[in-house]
Amino acid sequence: MKITKYIGISIALFLVSCSKDILEKAPLDSINTENFFKTEADAIAAVNGAYQPLQWPKLYNMRMWTSDIMAGNSLVGAGGGSDGQETQDEANFVTSTDNQGVLDLWRGPWPGILRCNIILQKVPGMSISNNIKNRSLGEAYFLRAHYYFILVRYFGDVPLVTVPPNPGDNLLPKRTSKDEVYKQIIGDLENAIKLLPPREQYSASDLGRASNGSAVGMLAKVYLTMGNWQKVVDLCNQVKSLGYALNQNYIDNFNPLKKNTIESLFEVQYAANGGYGFWDNENQASWLSTFTGPRGSDMVAGGWGWNQPTQEFVASYEAGDLRKDVTILYQGSPKFDGKDYLSSYSNTGFNLRKFLVPKSIASSYDNSPMNFPVLRYADVLLMKAEALNELNQTTDAETSLNEVRTRAGLPAIHGLAKDVFREKVLNERRMELAFEGQRWFDLIRINNGTYGLNFLHSIGRLNATDKHLLLPIPQKERDTNPNLTQNPGY
Repeated sequence: MKITKYIGISIALFLVSCSKDILEKAPLDSINTENFFKTEADAIAAVNGAYQPLQWPKLYNMRMWTSDIMAGNSLVGAGGGSDGQETQDEANFVTSTDNQGVLDLWRGPWPGILRCNIILQKVPGMSISNNIKNRSLGEAYFLRAHYYFILVRYFGDVPLVTVPPNPGDNLLPKRTSKDEVYKQIIGDLENAIKLLPPREQYSASDLGRASNGSAVGMLAKVYLTMGNWQKVVDLCNQVKSLGYALNQNYIDNFNPLKKNTIESLFEVQYAANGGYGFWDNENQASWLSTFTGPRGSDMVAGGWGWNQPTQEFVASYEAGDLRKDVTILYQGSPKFDGKDYLSSYSNTGFNLRKFLVPKSIASSYDNSPMNFPVLRYADVLLMKAEALNELNQTTDAETSLNEVRTRAGLPAIHGLAKDVFREKVLNERRMELAFEGQRWFDLIRINNGTYGLNFLHSIGRLNATDKHLLLPIPQKERDTNPNLTQNPGY
């Protein structure tokens, strides 16, 4: 979809006056709907606004991808010292209840949930075409499920709020059990599947909106997290039947000039020249290239040196893996935009390459149009391979795993025992989806987190314990809402 449509909510729903001063003072989580939700344009603007929190630094423009640092794929790097201290603390498992990164992750989804709740309350009574009505509701169900999926995996039990608050309502909700939250997520995604159109029905200007395939794939990921293996297989097969496929070249998933490809089920949309400051929530440009470009290299605009891959991660590549030169920079790696990489640019000797944007596309630090991949078909294939193996259908599982490996230039896998195959699939997920914010969730879901703790201990992250499988509930939020209990151990 055209990126400017993402900010329709700021223009339409938050409009309390034409006065710039009043607009600046209007709280970002307050919505005046009294004279809104009259036309199709209103419904579309409201839905566009429900997407917007995905773009914010609290979610996919920073905190979601820094989870790979916590997962052991990389170090903060950056400027050294206290730069990124909140992320360093998370990665060293000394996170406190006043950690700013944790506060961001807690607060990031709630504006989106509020906006979805308003849409789901208001749109059904609108006199608009069924196409726009169904699509708007489907997008709201999908987005609400996605926001809650983020929250429940990071924090466990969270308040479950499914209607907009009214005067006199309880504004200090208690946490709801994660089982009930997952039940709501599943119901929302099932509704989204029924209501959303296939991606082929979107015009070029609407590409990037959630589609039927987005919801099917996300539901497969939910069931993967819950360990319902047959559901995973069935939903992954459904995704395939919708026409998704791997891009021929791995690098096409990270080309800002090739967005929303045949492999993409859902990605967060970014664009250059969005008309807002770099640090503003409404900013339309991606932070990834700016933050992760090698520091002092002049290879990209910005280049602040975050997210430096570790030696252990780099050593995990199999010989001949074509993804290595797409994902990381190392001394002797192929040139980037005509420039050689020096290991002195990084504390580890490596930098992230995957999301870098050349200056010919992003000429300044504040205008990268790189989208962020949330769900790709490669992920679907690996989910299916894992699930079939858990169902004792390891031979059938090889087909999906090998499709991913073949594109990576790696030999096919055959004849492995179930436990060995499981480890192979999980490692394949690590390499295929590296730095896409997926690794942490894989670590904590296997064997109730034992898999993750064993891995973290093996790479020297000895502080990691059972309590760290969930983040703490931020103390600021508990001070405001005393009904919020704390996670064990914090």
